[in-house]
Amino acid sequence: MSSDQPRRRESGGSPGSPMGSTAAIVIAIVAVVAGFLILRSIGDDDKGGGALSTVTTVDPSLSTVAPTVDPALTTTTVPLETTTTVFTPVTEGATAVVANASTVNGAAGVLTTALSGAGFSMFKATNGSPKQDASTILYDPTDAEALQVATSLSVLMGNIEVLEIATPAPIDGGVLPDGVSIVVMLGNDKANLTLAAMGTATTLPPTTVAGDVAPVTT
Repeated sequence: MSSDQPRRRESGGSPGSPMGSTAAIVIAIVAVVAGFLILRSIGDDDKGGGALSTVTTVDPSLSTVAPTVDPALTTTTVPLETTTTVFTPVTEGATAVVANASTVNGAAGVLTTALSGAGFSMFKATNGSPKQDASTILYDPTDAEALQVATSLSVLMGNIEVLEIATPAPIDGGVLPDGVSIVVMLGNDKANLTLAAMGTATTLPPTTVAGDVAPVTT
C-alpha cells in the first residue's frame, strides 16, 4: 500500500451532522414551552392574579323604604289639669232654726251653735215633730233667698234632702217664728255630730225603747 492513503476524518461532527440537528430541536421545544408558560402567567395576572372576586347584587324589590307618616294621624299627648272646686256656702239672706227631731237631748242646741259659728243667721233651737231618723232641711219658697241658704246647709251636713216646708210647720206651735224661712229637722243620723263629721256619718246612734223615752229638750 501506498503511504499516500487518504487520512481518516477527525471525529467531532460538522454543523450539518445528525447530532447538531437533535440539539436544535430540543432547544426549539424548550423555547416553545417557555413561551407558553410566559403567556399563561400574563393571562393570570390580567385576571387579578388568580384571586376570585365576589360581586353582590341587591334586588331593588327587597329594599326597605321608611314608611310615610300622615301628620293628620299623629297623636299629641296633653297633660291633664286637675281642677279643685272649693265649696263656698251662702250664709246670708235667710234665717234658719234647728228643730230637734232626734232622740238625743240637747242636739239641736249644739248644732245651732255650730251653724252660727259658721256664719249662718240662726234662731234659737226648738223641738220638731214627728221624730225621724234621717235629717232634712225645709225651706219657705216665698223667700227668694231661702233655697240657696238651705242648699248650703245641706252640703255642710252631708247633702241631706232639701224640701219645701208644709203647713203647719213640723215644729212646736206649727208656725215659723218671725223672720225664719228655713227649718233644719235634725234626725238621729246627724244628732251629736260635728259639722265636719256629718258628711261621713253612716250609722245611727242608739235609740230608746218606746215607753222609756225621756222628754226631749233642745
